[in-house]
Amino acid sequence: MKLTFYSNFINHHQIPLCLEFYKALGDEFKFVVTEQVPEERLAMGYRDLSELYPFIVKAYLSESEYEYARLLGEESDVVIIGSAPEEFVRLRICRNKLTFRYSERVFKKGRWLVLYPVKLFKLLRNHTLYRSKNVYLLGASAYAASDFLLVGAYKNKAYTWGYFPEVKEYPIDVLMHKKNNDIPKILWVGRFIALKHPELMISLAKRLKENGFTFSLDLIGTGPLQAKLKKCISKYRLENEVTILGSMSPEEVRSHMEQANIFLFTSNYLEGWGAVLNEAMNSGCAVVASHAIGSVPVLLKNNENGLIYTYRNNQQMFDSVVSLLNNPDKCRRFGRKAYTTLVETWNPAKAAERFIVLASSLLNGKEVMYEDGPCSKAKLLTHAYGKTITRNNGT
Repeated sequence: MKLTFYSNFINHHQIPLCLEFYKALGDEFKFVVTEQVPEERLAMGYRDLSELYPFIVKAYLSESEYEYARLLGEESDVVIIGSAPEEFVRLRICRNKLTFRYSERVFKKGRWLVLYPVKLFKLLRNHTLYRSKNVYLLGASAYAASDFLLVGAYKNKAYTWGYFPEVKEYPIDVLMHKKNNDIPKILWVGRFIALKHPELMISLAKRLKENGFTFSLDLIGTGPLQAKLKKCISKYRLENEVTILGSMSPEEVRSHMEQANIFLFTSNYLEGWGAVLNEAMNSGCAVVASHAIGSVPVLLKNNENGLIYTYRNNQQMFDSVVSLLNNPDKCRRFGRKAYTTLVETWNPAKAAERFIVLASSLLNGKEVMYEDGPCSKAKLLTHAYGKTITRNNGT
């Protein structure tokens, strides 16, 4: 199978999956980057990874490289296209060659945007127009399939997908031993910006302290809300409970996750996927997360490998954290099951294996069906927690 993956550039979350594709397919796998990493991302600490791997084709580098990238779009058996120009796939789609769109949700700011003419026209032109063609959706959000269905795209042709950062395998007892803290450790990781709601952590800490709980809460990150957070910590006299640790390397963040008992993920619907959830679960944390986040309905099963609260229901979030603080055995059980979910199902090796099997079956006029996990049929979720439009996408 000749597989080509198009994206604007390659980041560290994509590398593990690409390495698995390369391991399985060798030189038949190519990853085409269509632009250089923006300077602002390099300034934030991102690395330009395009020089490091033999499967990467830099379409922006020269006319000959661009032409090679274009020909890959025509000749490959299977193409995955993310954030990349349509010109690389338009001809193959018209020829009915197997193509997968890799997309987060398209109505992050609200499904009312389907009424916005410019947005609607673009979606109709690039997606709905090809609904009878051999084009499928890899939804990198639990809400992607239902967003696209609003414009009549990918009915019964949407698969569960996501981001697949490195999954580390630990001796589970050794990992859980790192969490034998005298005081329960709660962790939050992200940029201090409005969509991620770090201010909820200060409100949570205030209520926990008022209710007599002993705990430590660490926030890893920086951002425009940092001054406000520090002011609130001082105002509510939480200096002994809450610590802002600043920005850290991915390795340092993982080290803190490995020691944390509880991980909070509080973003709203603008969080397309949220790979930090993969990492926290892989680190054996008991997760309490907002249902609005793209990865949450996919990776978490409420009260089995974590706790999901309804976005904006801060009382439910508080009650979830309290239930874990009051029941350390449940906290450890959720952490173990979260780890198992990543190691057994939601990892780059499993995703690559399943995708190759799925693509091969579609090339042969059949469709393999997975009940859960990567490449399973995507559910059609409303914004109401736990509600689906239908049992699956289009049937």
